Amino acid sequence: MMTGESPQDATANYADDRASPANNPIAPMRGVSDGKTTTVMSTHKGISGTIFEAAFVDPAYTWPPAEGQGKNAIELQASTALMKSAAPQDPIDELDDDEVSLTPSMMSSDDEGPTSPRSSRRKTTQSRTATTKKKKGFRCCKSTDEQIISDPSMSDLVESPSSNSHRSSSSNRKVGSKAERRAERQRRILAKKKKRRREARARERYRRVPEGILIYRLDTSDRTITLVSGPSSNTDMNSLMRQMVVINARPSSDISRRGIVLTGVKGEIHTLVACEQRTAIAWLESMDMMLASKPNDATRAAMENQLGESIQMKRVLSQKSTHSNWAKGKESKLSQSERDQIEERYVNLAAYSNNLIRAGAFPNSQAKGKGKTTAGGGGGIYYTVTQIHDDGEAYDEETLESIAKRRAVIKDSWDFFRMVCSLLRDKRKYDEVFRKLQLDPVYSYLNSMTGLNDPGDDMAMGGNIGADKPITQMHFAEYDDMSNSQIAKDLVRRAEVALPSLVEICKALAGSLGMEEVGVGPVKDVSAAIRKAEKKYEGDVLKVTDYCRALLVVKDFSTLLALLELARDSFGPLIRRVKLSTLKSDRNAKPGGYRDCIINLELKDHICEIQIHMWPMWVICGVDGFRHYRHCLEYSTDTFGDPYEALAGLDRKTMAELIVMAEEAVADMPLETLEWYHEKFILDYFAEVGLFLHHGLYEWADTTLRALIKLRCQSPDIGPDHHETITLYKYLEQALRAQKRIDEADEVAAKITEYKELKTNEKFEADKSLWDQWVTEPFESIVDPNKKEREEEERIKKEVRASKKAWRKIREERFKFLDAN
Repeated sequence: MMTGESPQDATANYADDRASPANNPIAPMRGVSDGKTTTVMSTHKGISGTIFEAAFVDPAYTWPPAEGQGKNAIELQASTALMKSAAPQDPIDELDDDEVSLTPSMMSSDDEGPTSPRSSRRKTTQSRTATTKKKKGFRCCKSTDEQIISDPSMSDLVESPSSNSHRSSSSNRKVGSKAERRAERQRRILAKKKKRRREARARERYRRVPEGILIYRLDTSDRTITLVSGPSSNTDMNSLMRQMVVINARPSSDISRRGIVLTGVKGEIHTLVACEQRTAIAWLESMDMMLASKPNDATRAAMENQLGESIQMKRVLSQKSTHSNWAKGKESKLSQSERDQIEERYVNLAAYSNNLIRAGAFPNSQAKGKGKTTAGGGGGIYYTVTQIHDDGEAYDEETLESIAKRRAVIKDSWDFFRMVCSLLRDKRKYDEVFRKLQLDPVYSYLNSMTGLNDPGDDMAMGGNIGADKPITQMHFAEYDDMSNSQIAKDLVRRAEVALPSLVEICKALAGSLGMEEVGVGPVKDVSAAIRKAEKKYEGDVLKVTDYCRALLVVKDFSTLLALLELARDSFGPLIRRVKLSTLKSDRNAKPGGYRDCIINLELKDHICEIQIHMWPMWVICGVDGFRHYRHCLEYSTDTFGDPYEALAGLDRKTMAELIVMAEEAVADMPLETLEWYHEKFILDYFAEVGLFLHHGLYEWADTTLRALIKLRCQSPDIGPDHHETITLYKYLEQALRAQKRIDEADEVAAKITEYKELKTNEKFEADKSLWDQWVTEPFESIVDPNKKEREEEERIKKEVRASKKAWRKIREERFKFLDAN
């Protein structure tokens, strides 16, 4: 940098030097996005790729900005800078090719006057994120200075039939080698002129980049990353990365989860930290795809520019892409054309998703937390994507529609996977709650009780299948001449008659026991009754016993015992069934882990149902508990030991697309702004961790898990020893071992072991130790082989007697009114 020269001017001069063909033979290959959708002509034929431009954090600054500045202020500053950088129309701009922006919707087509017979241009509404195609063929067209800031008044310009016929005739015309060389020379000259004009406009635009932001350009066609903006006042010019030919890229362990560690062809290592999470993810995935391919002519030219014809150059070219996950497994067998198609689809989806985020197309686009806008920021202002394709492959509305349809499919897949994570999370909560409920001193007494007409649903324990249900609705003579639907309709009518009586009984029980949670469900309709009968009872609608239903919520097992005693003494002759089986320690829970008690009683010749819920279980899902049960039953989620098993069998392309959807889901809440009470986003990030682990992004899985563990430890309802926190530790151990960080993984494993020992001790105290049966002397077992069984029976009897004694004491203190009954 010369004396008296500002950092911005120094970088601008540096960019001028790089643009010189003499100094950089690959310079014409790269295009610069200047705030509009541009096309770039390449001097290398047969090469495809993608150009990204995005905002990164200057290492001398922090991001997000400090209080008082705010992301909104930076975004406004960036937007104003872009508007000021609009250059007047220039004759060189008329050389720009077809333009297409990946926006969520296309404006209606409208002609805009005469155009060149050899050109076509599609102009669309521009959002802050512009996704464009750039082609290598030579076609002239008029240019417009379309800024990144949205302009809803712009309409499409569609290609005229005459241009179609002209292009078709031109492509079929045979030309001699001399004419081809002349055309190629002219194409290169025009490409260089257009490039210099764009770079001039880009330098003007990027001089106004907000303080602390650096704009880098990634070109996957030649594997180069280039600084295209000027430095800030505090930038360290000695360590500033200006240009690099990338040979390796991996996630960094930056706590913001926005860092990428890059290794250059000369062995240099730099870390770039993006302003937004999805920028880092899209760039890293694209570089991973890029590095899986063999170096092309453009890449060789870029490497030669930095290394020259050296032994190191030959060694680099001979090395295989062992660092890229796309060069492993079945993805290593993909052809170059298949890789190009996968890259294009991924980039299209990522850009489309980014457009929706920037346009605020989602509800809650601004997260509510401490008055900050989390979805905004200067980073997204500079996010652009340009794709390199063969001449004539322009996006049309059908292509955009296919991208939207693909996003819808991936979005549905993401929603399903997230739902599986949610269902299994709640199942683990139910299991943990039931484990703690069994520590109740009266549980052994309850566990010893036998329900009425209650063989249970667990076939392994002698339970019944649906068709063998021990109770059924009364069969009236008129039902012999009625269809299933007519019988169900009559049962619904009888349920409506019995409902007032059921309500009075529930009120009496709740009033006596001081229960606050009482609910009366609507009478089951005919269609729902028929569906349940077909699914569980082989179509017999008389076996449906919850046409008329109500619910009560008790706070503990003592209250449940009091309720059962009160019901027996108050309306015992009306009771037809007491189902306690799911509350037994040796019986399975309902699908999804839920456990409750059911009382069926007959009112006015109709069997009704009272569901009795335990408050610690009820509070997990509340009234949505039935939805949880239904989904677990429908999708057989109990067969999953781990929610991440739902990702088994997915190919790498689909996994990358799912990560795009995951980032879309958390766009409102960057990881560093997450708080312990943001349950929705915590679940989103937990689901994304599974994608990272299956996709080989172990560093980002590590970073995310540490953040989630910290939040769970801060939660007043969870804490460091909660089963959810320990589950996160298990995944953290997995991520650490995948990174070969064995010492750290062993420390986490020790913490998990300590938790297991703690729970074992609790179980030891609650169950009066089941382990003593294993310490019997071998000789005694031989002399008396039934001694273990007899001792176990005696131990259980002692536990039940002690538990019944505890219940009598609690009954005397809390439920003395039962003696009056």
